[in-house]
Amino acid sequence: MSIVAQSLSRIKPSPTIAVTDLARRLKAEGRDIIGLGAGEPDFDTPEHIKEAAIAAIRRGETKYTNVDGTPELKAAIARKFERENGLKYTPQQISVGSGGKQVLYNAFMATLDPGDEVIVPAPYWVSYPDMVLLAGGTPVFVRCPENTGFKLQPQDLEAAIGPKTKWVILCSPSNPTGAAYTREELKALTEVLVRHPHVWVMTDDMYEHLVYDDFVFTTAAQVEPRLYERTLTVNGVSKAYCMTGWRIGYAGGPVEIIKAMAMVQSQSTSNPCSISQAAATAALDGDQGFIAKHNAVFKERRDLVVRELNRAPGLRCHKPEGAFYVYPSCAGVIGKRTPEGKRIESSEDFARYLLESVGVAVVHGSAFGLDPYFRISYATATPVLEEACRRIVRACEALA
Repeated sequence: MSIVAQSLSRIKPSPTIAVTDLARRLKAEGRDIIGLGAGEPDFDTPEHIKEAAIAAIRRGETKYTNVDGTPELKAAIARKFERENGLKYTPQQISVGSGGKQVLYNAFMATLDPGDEVIVPAPYWVSYPDMVLLAGGTPVFVRCPENTGFKLQPQDLEAAIGPKTKWVILCSPSNPTGAAYTREELKALTEVLVRHPHVWVMTDDMYEHLVYDDFVFTTAAQVEPRLYERTLTVNGVSKAYCMTGWRIGYAGGPVEIIKAMAMVQSQSTSNPCSISQAAATAALDGDQGFIAKHNAVFKERRDLVVRELNRAPGLRCHKPEGAFYVYPSCAGVIGKRTPEGKRIESSEDFARYLLESVGVAVVHGSAFGLDPYFRISYATATPVLEEACRRIVRACEALA
């Protein structure tokens, strides 16, 4: 009999992490690999944030903190929510975890009972369904095709809601597509949710600041105050502040759920890193000017990737509103053959072909629940990105 719990048979390892690890391994073996799988800014953490961490170390802030966040960080988060989102949360309404992923996981563990359903728009971030399954819930997928901009439509949300629905997840801007909801689009969804008072709303706003072309970000509780008491607004410092390795995420929501999430965290990791919390406080309260500078570079990269991929035979690339991903269709290469005579049957086959033939690592679309597509992260140096696009075009031209 296996020692491994049966519950693990319901989930799989993160495909995005697997691709990144494979790219690293192949590089270590001497292969010329360009990894476009990681959702991680290539910019360094800004100096004033690093200095705040160093100062915290020198002050001796190296002990346990409150389980779900220091008073200083919670106060900074409350100021951020009010300043940027018009949302007022007390410290008792704020949870801090070791990354946005832990915050989401804590919420599911604290709220889901067997049979509870969670509506997950597809394409989705790879971890949503598996976290729901680990917590004993059931993910209910709602397809969001390219002709809707990869966005959930009100009528589809309405149709997916049932008596067992406990949560709906809204990620804007989206991982993997970069799609972002306008205020009007979000308002149409929140009007549906107002009619279903048993459904809670989880907004994953991790890419809030990474928007382009004068797009204005809004979040569900901001757009529809009637949802405030049943919305968990999740965010973090990983992406906009270039702090992926610091592992700080946070959420604002009703006291009841925040207390329950703290109970889960108290029996798992306990508090997030004390030094990272000091750095995150400085990030939220400090100079924000670097974000616009980074975004200008990300926008140039987005436009480069969209333009070049649309030159590749068999590919079609939608221009996203935010984040640092594109989600191109590879429908036009399905059924074609590689120079070695192998038939491309799926996005996974195509991703493998790119890796083996031209050394470009991408993530296949089946990992995100909508095929035949694949995800590219353009959070990498522009010259590297240009070379990756040339290789992808060359690989597509070689198919017959």
